[in-house]
Amino acid sequence: MTKHDFTLFLFFSAVASATFSDEQEFCESESCNEREFDKSHFYSNVKYCGEIPLTLSHKLIDALPLDEVEGHFIRTEKGCVFSESQPTPLKEPLTLAAVSQDVLRNILDLNESVIQNEEFVRCVSGGKLFPGSVPLAHRYGGHQFGYWAGQLGDGRAHLLGEHTNRKGERWELQLKGSGKTPYSRSGDGRAVIRSSVREFLCSEAMHFLGVPTSRALSLVVSEEPVWRDPFYNGNVIKERGAVVLRLAKSWFRIGSLEILTRTGELDVLRTLLDFVIKEHFKSIATNDPDKYVVFFSRVVNETAHLIAHWMSVGFAHGVCNTDNFSLLSISIDYGPFGFMESYDPNFVPNTSDDEGRYSIGAQANVGLFNLQKLLEALKPLLTSDQLSQSQQILREYPQIYHQRFHELFKAKLGFLGNEEKDSYVIAFLLKLMEDTGADFTMTFRQLSEVTLSQLQKGSIAPSVWALSDLSSHEYFRDWVQLYLQRLLSVKSDSDAARQHRMQGINPRYVLRNWMAESAIRKAEKNDFSEVALLQKTLMEPFLNQDEAERAGYASKPLSWAQQLRVSCSS
Repeated sequence: MTKHDFTLFLFFSAVASATFSDEQEFCESESCNEREFDKSHFYSNVKYCGEIPLTLSHKLIDALPLDEVEGHFIRTEKGCVFSESQPTPLKEPLTLAAVSQDVLRNILDLNESVIQNEEFVRCVSGGKLFPGSVPLAHRYGGHQFGYWAGQLGDGRAHLLGEHTNRKGERWELQLKGSGKTPYSRSGDGRAVIRSSVREFLCSEAMHFLGVPTSRALSLVVSEEPVWRDPFYNGNVIKERGAVVLRLAKSWFRIGSLEILTRTGELDVLRTLLDFVIKEHFKSIATNDPDKYVVFFSRVVNETAHLIAHWMSVGFAHGVCNTDNFSLLSISIDYGPFGFMESYDPNFVPNTSDDEGRYSIGAQANVGLFNLQKLLEALKPLLTSDQLSQSQQILREYPQIYHQRFHELFKAKLGFLGNEEKDSYVIAFLLKLMEDTGADFTMTFRQLSEVTLSQLQKGSIAPSVWALSDLSSHEYFRDWVQLYLQRLLSVKSDSDAARQHRMQGINPRYVLRNWMAESAIRKAEKNDFSEVALLQKTLMEPFLNQDEAERAGYASKPLSWAQQLRVSCSS
């Protein structure tokens, strides 16, 4: 394999859902000026949660300009970051389908007993508001599939407020699927069971894989009918509405800044950027004249690390638009994502992505594109020297990504220290996996479970199915010899220690699409048993679990799983 081939493989091949809704009224609002917020006029008919011990605050309201116009009617805004928007409660009866006990206890400081309270399900689905909550919809724009899409915004999400927990962590609580906002465009403001199950499970799965991510507290489903065309082929079906309560340190994304630069709202841009830096980049001095450059450098670095982490677990986001890329470099907005099964740099989980723009192998390059758009948004606030510095920072992105990718895959193979041929060994393995279609997750996991003696003797049982597939390659023995030489070069290491290290970084279970689909089909019949089993399994993805094994979560996927499709419809 040539040096060019190595670079190619290391970089993984070089680097409006349909609804029925009432006719909407449109208007232009040119005066969304900053004002002091008066809670006395805010939705006098709102019901508050009186029995759940959680009170929210809203630092955003005091710091950032709000829309002066009230109501859900669709409008193009200017001069504001948020619009007030009250959730529309789901039609009852409601079912609390899933709760993250980890989020409940360790983020919200709540006792598990609160979920037994009848009020809880209404509080986490928009039927009632937590004390202190003032629901907001965020205005942002974005580049979608490479093209500027104009104003987008939270079309079915409501930011309820912030909770600062006993550890001093500040978390923003947001409902998704909770009704129309001024940014709903032609949508109905709802989300359906299938997309909500996926969002809930993947948010939590990514966290326990160690990937920076938003979190999910709860999944509530209803009998409310919601009409969707899942594959945009004219086949509209009736589904059921659901709401996920999700959390993040911040929901600001690259598109939050882009919209302000695009519309010439530079004062608002500066206000928002200063707020983001003050609240979420505390190591950056607010009086530093180069603070925007330092901020950009941090986002470039952390975005490169995030995408490398995605690659290390075989995760394809599916819709890497700038409105889905967090300024805090966490994974957000789980839609038509997918965990790659057979290794394929061209894997595209989203059937709406006809050109494969967001294939798993293109994610690093898409990250670079999105960071370029972030720099364009910052440009009006930078001096010529600061712009030059920022452009140089951006040029360093590929190296930052490569380095982190290299570190993660070295760890996946159990390597200690650094050797010149490490990159070649990694690239060689990926090439064999691509040629044989070996399963990404289980190839690395089974390498962590077999002994070096078994590898050396070539005694790979058919039950070790991913390695068995890989071993069919004519160059497999050549790779094994390189791998063994590399591992045995560290005299102080033991095979048991290697296995322990590798099993702590290579998961046995990820949220494969067929697993999510199986849970969704049951959930649509009000059977949430598999949602619960998957949630339990994915909380400990590195440990062998009897129930998960019986469910086949580490087995070779059945043929029907290859036919599954997911789209942007949700």
